[in-house]
Amino acid sequence: MRIMGLDFGSKTVGVAVSDALLLTAQGVEIIRRKEENKLRQTLARIEALIEEYEVEELVLGMPKHMNGTEGVRAELTEEFKEKLERRTGLPVFLWDERLTTVSADRTMMEAGIRRENRKEYVDMLAAVFILQGYLDRRRFEKA
Repeated sequence: MRIMGLDFGSKTVGVAVSDALLLTAQGVEIIRRKEENKLRQTLARIEALIEEYEVEELVLGMPKHMNGTEGVRAELTEEFKEKLERRTGLPVFLWDERLTTVSADRTMMEAGIRRENRKEYVDMLAAVFILQGYLDRRRFEKA
């Protein structure tokens, strides 16, 4: 079994997948779309990755404001969650993604990745942080 982590943005979806032991998250790709509301190809690509990696569960980053409230992006994420559940038949769990993009950007900065190149990877790395947080919490709760 593997778990897939998703960082859903207005024009991209960062994708990460766990290892088979559910210990670590690895970045897979960034799915890009030309228009925010065009999700058919995005959902089809996620389905293909689910099949390829034998994923049985999804974790979707939930964008909350720093004070814990939810805005328009959170509503769009809820709608995306429902579409994922309908289309894949898999459970989709929401994970608080506050500061994951900041952490991803900081990690790349510390690794010496140039600013203009960071944008290329930030969504995928944010998906890794979302999934890794979920995996760590899951392990902690079972201990």
